Amino acid sequence: MTAYRPDRRPGLSRQPGESPVGVILALGAALAYGLSDFVGGVASRRSSPWPVAVMCAVGGLLGAVVIAAATTGDPSGADLAWGALAGVGSGLGGAFLYRGFAEGRMGVVAPVSGVGAAVLPVAVALATGERPGALVWWGVAAALPGIWLVSREPGPQRQLAAGIADGALAGAGFGLLFAAIGQVPDGAGYWPLAVAQAVGAVSVVAVATLLRSTWWPRTGVEVGGGLLAGVLATLAALGFLLSTQTGLLTVAAVLTSLYPAVTVLLAAALLRERIGRGQAAGLAFCAVCVALVAAG
Repeated sequence: MTAYRPDRRPGLSRQPGESPVGVILALGAALAYGLSDFVGGVASRRSSPWPVAVMCAVGGLLGAVVIAAATTGDPSGADLAWGALAGVGSGLGGAFLYRGFAEGRMGVVAPVSGVGAAVLPVAVALATGERPGALVWWGVAAALPGIWLVSREPGPQRQLAAGIADGALAGAGFGLLFAAIGQVPDGAGYWPLAVAQAVGAVSVVAVATLLRSTWWPRTGVEVGGGLLAGVLATLAALGFLLSTQTGLLTVAAVLTSLYPAVTVLLAAALLRERIGRGQAAGLAFCAVCVALVAAG
């Protein structure tokens, strides 16, 4: 398999709205991440989040190695280093996301992580010279009330929902993943992605050990659910990487970070999780964010 990727580094010589292909790839990445999180979240609820996170990283590594071995590329040491840094974010993001799913509702934890995941890469993109249009800025602004509304439990007390802290930590991890992998140039191939998945697995094990949590998988649910989630996550990361190489990192990060919409809808349809009015309004703000960023 040989993928066409024009030879340039992300963020250089790009104009807002330059590539509709980048938008499509980013939305595809959001779909794959949403499916991955739902599969991993269900497995975490039925067993334990840390073994599922480890197997997710292993499945992602296997998928990334297959992709990298089947394509051409010439990564430098810096490219592999970016991949390693992305792996730290990937491992931490996935682990805390699954822990949040095990403790709270997917319809709350996932959106919190999604908005958090967009902040760091947007900041990096601006620092490296990207200048999105006004509509993109309005889209980013629409995400702020969205996160506030969707993070509140329905009911008269309106307390913060369970799993909010884990969702925020997951968002920080995914933001690091997006910001770092977005720096990999077109000609590097996909070995940096494989490095990211390998480092992600080590990161999960290290954090679980520090927290004195059991991480070794023992059940079929942990192994099967984790592996499937990992393969889907690799496809998502591949879509995001290609999106950053054909368009703006800002647009790719914000659109990919809307993966929680998929997770929330699946949780509502299959797990019968209730979406309150305030949370529905928050999801509407997220939808506005997508439309504005895509238009910009």
